[in-house]
Amino acid sequence: MAKRGGFPGGMGMPGNMNNLMKQAQKMQKQMEETTKELEEQEVTATSGGGAVSVTVSGKKEVVAVKLDKEAVDPDDVEMLEDLIMAATNEALRKMEEISQAKMAKITGGLGGLGGGFPF
Repeated sequence: MAKRGGFPGGMGMPGNMNNLMKQAQKMQKQMEETTKELEEQEVTATSGGGAVSVTVSGKKEVVAVKLDKEAVDPDDVEMLEDLIMAATNEALRKMEEISQAKMAKITGGLGGLGGGFPF
């Protein structure tokens, strides 16, 4: 005959659920704090041997672009565009790596949970 009501496994489950909720709330708070820290961080990357420098914020927004005068050749605008694109992509990659590493510390390496919690 099947048991009626409650959680499968007996009376211990509600206590475990409470513990899980506390852990989830703690993790959520840590993630919020880490996200705030990351948003205040900046990362810079260069291309063209330092001719182009791009800085991005933790919000993944470009906050600075610096160009060496020698990189600005009116006869080769395409090269400058490529250098800016390369530096920007590298800065964004670096920021993403930092973000993933910090979130993995919180989630204990649980994989894609870093930003996927619905709470």
